[in-house]
Amino acid sequence: MSAPNDPFCDLTRLQIPGQFFAKQSSRSRSPCRGAFLKGPIPWPWLARAAKLPGRALHVGLVLWFRAGLARGRTVTLPGPILESMGMDRHAAGRGLNALEEAHLVAMERHPGRKPLVTILDCPNGDSAAATVREIGGP
Repeated sequence: MSAPNDPFCDLTRLQIPGQFFAKQSSRSRSPCRGAFLKGPIPWPWLARAAKLPGRALHVGLVLWFRAGLARGRTVTLPGPILESMGMDRHAAGRGLNALEEAHLVAMERHPGRKPLVTILDCPNGDSAAATVREIGGP
């Protein structure tokens, strides 16, 4: 039998305040509110994009972000997401061209429209295991 002043009998003391459970809008598309990159993203792909000039890696990250939202590898690059990464459309275009020349993406261009970009597998049989071993992984 527990005593009436037993602190473990007062369950209200154990409640978590409601402010910790504030609902967040699932419709939020802002890159700063709960957005994340959906993986897996192949390390050899990222390593190859990182070696390209300019904003190629930035564009690549935006492409992988969009691919995660679309659940497919063919996407477009909307202006607001590019702006959130500090890019204008010209920098994004140069980054896309660098990714295309490195055979990391393929583009389908239509006059007056944004290109449809398909993320490709890393070319030349780059091995993720070999890359991880090179940088000191398991």
